[in-house]
Amino acid sequence: MCTWRRVAVAISLLIAASTATACARDAEPQRIEIRIHHSGFEPAEIRVPHGVPVTFVLINEDPIDHEFLIGDEAFHARHRDGTELHHGARPEEVSIAALGKAESTLVFDEPTTLRYICHLPRHEAYGMVGTLRVT
Repeated sequence: MCTWRRVAVAISLLIAASTATACARDAEPQRIEIRIHHSGFEPAEIRVPHGVPVTFVLINEDPIDHEFLIGDEAFHARHRDGTELHHGARPEEVSIAALGKAESTLVFDEPTTLRYICHLPRHEAYGMVGTLRVT
């Protein structure tokens, strides 16, 4: 194949890939319900595709407040001290009132494994930890 044809094919593939990514981001968010019950997340493991909006519907069935903080290990290391009482300005940091409900939409750009944890005092040690696998 001629060099100019290879370049044209490569450019066409790049355009197609960027269009597919843009279309995936514009798609209706996938909705995932996570219930908080007896200071635990149900389900405790979730799989989602990368590049697609995901709306987490967080339902707190407990009579106490909780958090849903999702990130990598460095992210969680920064939050373990409980330096923020409430979250909500960032979609990866959500506070859920007792018997309340919250929603947050995120797009994960690449395959990875993250954890979602409640960092209120002793909640992580009690087991309020879940795993998100982005495929």
